[in-house]
Order: sequence, then C-alpha cells, then structure tokens
Amino acid sequence: MGEILYRIVEWIAQCHNYLLKLNDAYEYNFSDKQLHFLVIGCIGMLVLLITYPIFRLLAKHKMYLTITGIYSFTVIIVLTFAIEIGQRLSNTGTMEFADIMYGVMGFLAIFAAAAIAKGVYHLIKYIINRVRRIKNLME
Repeated sequence: MGEILYRIVEWIAQCHNYLLKLNDAYEYNFSDKQLHFLVIGCIGMLVLLITYPIFRLLAKHKMYLTITGIYSFTVIIVLTFAIEIGQRLSNTGTMEFADIMYGVMGFLAIFAAAAIAKGVYHLIKYIINRVRRIKNLME
C-alpha cells in the first residue's frame, strides 16, 4: 500500500510540473495559489459529478448507512493524514503510513460490525413481521 501512495505522490508531482510548464509556455502567469484554486476546484467538481448520481441512487434505495459510511470513510482518511502530518510537524511522534492504515482499518472493522448489527436487526424485524402476517392469515 505504501508503494501505491508513493506512486500517487509521484503522479501528482508530474501533473504539478506539467501544469507549471503549461502556465509558463502559454504565459498565463497564474500564481501557485491561482493554479491551486483552478485545479482543486475542477477536481472537486469532477468528484461531485461522479458521486452525485451514485449517492442519489443509494438514497433512492434507502441505503443511508452506505452513504454515511462513504462520507465517514473520506473524513477518516483526511483525519488520519492530518494527525500523521501533525505528529511530524510537532515532533510528537513518527509519521508512518502504517499508522494511517491501522486507523482506517479500525474504522472499517467497527463500521462493518455496525452494518452487520443493523442487518441482523432488520432481519429479525422482518421475520417477526412475517410471522405476524402468517399468524393473522391463519386466524
């Protein structure tokens, strides 16, 4: 997984260098802040265009736990990276990718347990309602 992260960082650096070359070649003279504004704004809209129909479909099927799980997962990713970067900057610990992975895996494990518990609850509720209907039909 660490190798994947390094490849992503390399790819981002290559994209950054490419955009800077385009900026210089066409004499747009955008500042670094302006480039971040444009690029992150465009990436954000791309993410929105991809996630909107997915979340809408999930909401249509009343899969609210899945929607909140996806959102929570993204927050956990950002939070774990922020904690590791904070440890690095404040010298309160070592910045390790394994810490991020263990934190994310902890969330996924507890989320899975909660999802299973919810599924069992709904299964029991369904069985009870089904038994009641059969009982009412027999009367």
